[in-house]
Amino acid sequence: MSVILTAIATLGAIGAGSAGILYLVSQKFKIEEDPRIQDVLDTLPGANCGGCGFPGCAAFAATCVKAETLEGLNCPVGGQPTMDKVAFILGQTASKTAKKVAVVRCSGSCDERPRLNLYDGSSKCSIAAALYGGDTGCSFGCLGLGDCVEACTFDAIHINPATRLPEVVEDKCTACGACVKACPKDIIELRKQGPKSRRIYVSCVNKEKGGVARKACNVTCIGCGKCQQVCPFDAITIENNLAYIDDDKCRLCRKCVAVCPTHAIIELNFPPRKETPQSPKEEEATITA
Repeated sequence: MSVILTAIATLGAIGAGSAGILYLVSQKFKIEEDPRIQDVLDTLPGANCGGCGFPGCAAFAATCVKAETLEGLNCPVGGQPTMDKVAFILGQTASKTAKKVAVVRCSGSCDERPRLNLYDGSSKCSIAAALYGGDTGCSFGCLGLGDCVEACTFDAIHINPATRLPEVVEDKCTACGACVKACPKDIIELRKQGPKSRRIYVSCVNKEKGGVARKACNVTCIGCGKCQQVCPFDAITIENNLAYIDDDKCRLCRKCVAVCPTHAIIELNFPPRKETPQSPKEEEATITA
């Protein structure tokens, strides 16, 4: 019995000594956390979506506190009101950032982009994209399998069963960028929401030459350059047979929309265009035709 008691006492002493040593070491090397980190964290929406470019809200809060300026730091979910609160806590000024929203740069619905084969494989865009170019003649377009839908934690994007294309619910979209990262075809982009939610963009990512692209899809960009020629703000560039509109330069004049021969340029939330009355000669020419 004395042997057992001695062993128990010895182990107890060792345990107590180890605990004491660990306590002393922890006190010597402990890192005091700035209390403002928790204050900032409490202000953030807590979505942990990664839209800010950091692993989560805690990492973003720590970065904000340690940064000399909030320039370039933004919480897309909370938006400007949240960043203003963060700036107030830190005694800084939050830079103004334009609200963004996800847009799907593909209009190749079933009617516009005929299916050439039947895909009977994994229902994941990432896997399907690695296996083949798609079930249409366009290897750049949307696969319609919904990786973007699964990635969105805000229920802001859905696949339209009629068109087989994703559609963004603007009121729910927080521009976290999860759908952008999830799309293996890179057809989803974050763009400025625009005044009164008005936006203009090229809804196509096909880089094939015009004739090849048009054969695969009726509403593809053919890189003709007409939009670039009429843009008075130098907002449109043509590269790899594809037009792109810079939303920092675009002034929403809609001249490019009117001249696009394939209707590849989308205008959202604009009022209907006013019809220009025809002259008598134009009316006569229309009737004759």
